[in-house]
Parts: sequence; structure tokens; C-alpha cells
Amino acid sequence: MKVPLLDLKSQYLSMKDELDAALIGVAESTAYIMGPAVKKMEEEMAQFLGSKYAVGVSSGTDALLLALMAIGVGKDDEVIMPTYSFFATAGVVARLNAVPVLVDSDPVTFNIDPTQIEAKITSKTKAIIPVHLYGQSADMEPIMAIAKKHNLRVIEDGAQAISVQYKDGRQVGNIGDIGCFSFFPSKNLGCFGDGGLVVTNDDELIDMIRIMRVHGGKPKYYHKVIGGNFRLDSIQAAVLSVKLPHLNDWSAKRRENAAYYTKLLIEAGLAEETGRIKFDDKNKVLIPKAVYEGPGLVNYHIYNQYVLRVERRNALRAFLTEKGIGNEVYYPVPFHRQECFAHLNLKDEDYPVANCAATDSFAIPIYPELTKEMMEYVVASIAEFIKTSDNLPMECGHCDCMNK
Repeated sequence: MKVPLLDLKSQYLSMKDELDAALIGVAESTAYIMGPAVKKMEEEMAQFLGSKYAVGVSSGTDALLLALMAIGVGKDDEVIMPTYSFFATAGVVARLNAVPVLVDSDPVTFNIDPTQIEAKITSKTKAIIPVHLYGQSADMEPIMAIAKKHNLRVIEDGAQAISVQYKDGRQVGNIGDIGCFSFFPSKNLGCFGDGGLVVTNDDELIDMIRIMRVHGGKPKYYHKVIGGNFRLDSIQAAVLSVKLPHLNDWSAKRRENAAYYTKLLIEAGLAEETGRIKFDDKNKVLIPKAVYEGPGLVNYHIYNQYVLRVERRNALRAFLTEKGIGNEVYYPVPFHRQECFAHLNLKDEDYPVANCAATDSFAIPIYPELTKEMMEYVVASIAEFIKTSDNLPMECGHCDCMNK
């Protein structure tokens, strides 16, 4: 059986007529960039997310870059963020000649550890970027409290988290000053190329965001500020307008698939209700856990990725690949280990959780169109590997974060 990591063809075929009509409609309109389709999509996104303003932009990376430019981040400013994320989070800061200040991860969610943020703040700190990694909200309450105390801006990186809710029911992207989303095709809401979104409830920030999206010109050809070419193609906006009404159903199906994986693992004797899969004292796996539990709390993890942690990850990945099961590592090199940030002289031992996550975590298929038979095959293959893995060398285990 073949189980791809992602199957965009199935999604396309399920709404082919609508999507094809939207594409032809844009072609016939000849309004290819920043046309009526973009304005329509922005209004729909703002309503869906509960944001006062939504602005379509050229990519999720450009959404972050534009947000930083709008709040005035520049040379030698410091921006606090997790060390464990997709490179764009740190890359956009460095592009502005500012300094990414890195924080280790929470061992359960992989999100930024709020307890380590305040110690990183200096007189140069301008903003905090929490990343809602893998489709689960970062712990925003303490982050916002720290930001308020130190008069810092908060830019939410929701590239993998559109439709995610924090524990109090708020949609992510609406909690900080600015929220940024990506519509890269592999995301839970993806377009047919690159695309992104910036949201805010701030009347002053929205003016700057809109001006900077078009090179900083207002009116056209008159520039008080320098922006960039962050415009969104109408084709991408039209695709998103077709897909958006399906997003809640897709998120619910991802959650359903995650629950089924957990059920299968428990029934197979590989998992415990606590979220830990324990094969023996030498080989154990952790499965994703939605952390906001209890009376009155929302627990809305959308599982943009379903990430396992395994002490023999590379061997298991190779085994699954032979079985025709797609898998991927997100992310093998934390920012503090990236060669381009060597000049920051960061100490590797200051990021033990991120180091372990980079060594022992990987994702298995979780997309909405997965069948139960496919998920059963994935879990059976994991169990088959475990039965024969006792004599394989350990690949992780250099810290205790898997036991937390």
C-alpha cells in the first residue's frame, strides 16, 4: 500500500469544477494582481478569523517580513522567537539587519517555552514572534503578559495554524498585534502557489501594512516610506475563496485522523493514554498531545502535522519509506545550529529540547483524505519496525526531554 505524506490531487478532484471555474473567471477578468478576487478573499478571511482587517500578500514569509517592517524593526533591533521552526521566522528578522534572539522549546508542544522569554529581553528588544507550530497554539497568555510588561509588539506566526483556537476560544492571529498566515500548497489551507495573509485589529498598523504592501507608495508613485512588492495574485485569492468554506471540515477531519492514530496505537499496546508510546526501556515514542484540557478550555489542535518522537527515528523513517509510507522531518537543524547564524555565538547546550526534537521527531501522513485502512497500515508498519529494532543503535537519548 502507498500512503503519501500529502495528496493534493485528491483534494483538487473533490472540488475540481469550482476551482476550474474560479481560475477561468480570473483569466477572463484580466485583473491578475490585486484585483476584485483579492478584495473578496480578504473580506472572507477577516470574517472567518474574527479579525478587523485582513490583507492578502505574496507569501507567508512576506507576511512576516511586512509585519516586522510595519512595526519599525530595523538594524540591531532584537526579536525574540523559538529556535525550532521553519527558517522564515528567523530569516525575515535577519533580512532587516535585526537580531533573532532564540528561545528553547516546550518539550510537549514544540512551541516556544514562555518561561524562558523574559530572561532574553534587553533594551534592544522590539518584538516577540511566537510560532503556532504544527497546528497548535503557543501559550499566548504568559507571552502577552510579558509583552505588555516590557512594551513589546507580538507578531504571531500562524503559518501552520489557520483556524486554530487558543484555550480561551480566540482564533490565533488575533491575540498579538499582528497575525501572519501562509497559504503554501502543503498547508491546511493552501493555494496553487505562494500566498499569505496579514491580519490585525489595529487601525494604525493596517494603514502602514497596506502602504508597505505596494512599495510604500501612497498615493501611487509617492513614497514617504519604503515597502516592498508584497502583492497577491488574483488566481491565488480566487482559489482560497473556493477552499475556505471547506476549512473547518478539513480541520475536523485532521483531528479525527489524529484521534484514530492514537486509538490504534493504544489498542496495539504501543501507546498509553498519557500520550507516551512505550515499547521498552530502550525504545520509546511520544505522540502529539493537545495540551489545553480542563473545564471551560478549548482544545483545538488542527494537526497540520502529526509529529512523533522516536529514539531510532532515521531507522524507522527508512523502514516506513520502504513500506511506501511518506514521512518528513520538521525540522532537522534549529536556528542556533544554522551556519548563517554562527556569528551570534550561541551555546548549543542552551537549547536541549530543540536539539532533541531535531534529532528524534518526524511526521507521518495526517491529511483529511486519509482512509482508515491507510492509517491502520501506518501503525502496523510502526509496530513491525519496533519488533525488529532492539539491536539497532540508539540515535537519541542524550537528554531527558522525552520523559517530561
